[in-house]
Amino acid sequence: MTENTSLAGRTILMSGGSRGIGLAIALRAAAEGACIAMLAKTDQPHPKLEGTVHTAAEQVRAAGGQALAIVGDVRSDEDIERAVAETVAEFGGIDVIVNNASAIDLSRSLDLPAKKYDLMADVNVRGTFMLSRAAVPHLRKSPNPHILSLSPPLNLDPKWLGAHTGYTMAKYGMTMATLGLAAEFKGIAANTLWPKTTIATAAVMHILGGEKLMAVSRTPQIYADAAIEVLQRPAGECTGQSLIVEDVLAEAGVTDFSGYAAVPGTPDGRLFPDIFL
Repeated sequence: MTENTSLAGRTILMSGGSRGIGLAIALRAAAEGACIAMLAKTDQPHPKLEGTVHTAAEQVRAAGGQALAIVGDVRSDEDIERAVAETVAEFGGIDVIVNNASAIDLSRSLDLPAKKYDLMADVNVRGTFMLSRAAVPHLRKSPNPHILSLSPPLNLDPKWLGAHTGYTMAKYGMTMATLGLAAEFKGIAANTLWPKTTIATAAVMHILGGEKLMAVSRTPQIYADAAIEVLQRPAGECTGQSLIVEDVLAEAGVTDFSGYAAVPGTPDGRLFPDIFL
């Protein structure tokens, strides 16, 4: 890492981030001295989910970074415009966009409510595209601009295309938007990042598999460490790629992933593989 690629003093605008992987990335970036703006809906505590955008901002400050909590919805063009304007006003610019916000419903096509389909399309695909696009004029002024979307590589195996078509389209749409931006805006790095195993988050707990799946997952920290590795790469040398968390860390010299197990001592071979790979 050179001085030019350090996150110290750089500004990250993230969708979501109140909890889970987004918060882990924000805290890891804060430890590097970054300024973090989070556009998230959770203004008041949720009965089932931990954290709000305000508590997340407090944790970022405690971790050594500067924070800006922006209450808003990535589905709203007005909220996106306000988030970009407030971030620039507070920190002087934008160096990184992290498209973290994502909606999930793994229902089969005949069981998927239209409202859930629309939610996933709006948050995952439209939100990624609109937030990234809104930041482009500011990213162009950054010495090392990055867009990072938490979405999978495009795997056209029928196993994944047909498993949960609505969700698959929404996550692949995030990836296509990101790779498209990489091709369109030279000089701005745009990549996706996805893990090999499930990550111990609220989605895994409440939607995918409960305590059993949580026990064979890795912690959000592994995603955060990989994300920081990507965001510290020179933009001109790392763009248009669908990156895998564990591969990024291996390239950085990490050989032992045992410390990332949600249940200490769980062997790698027992961890549950994530979807799309």
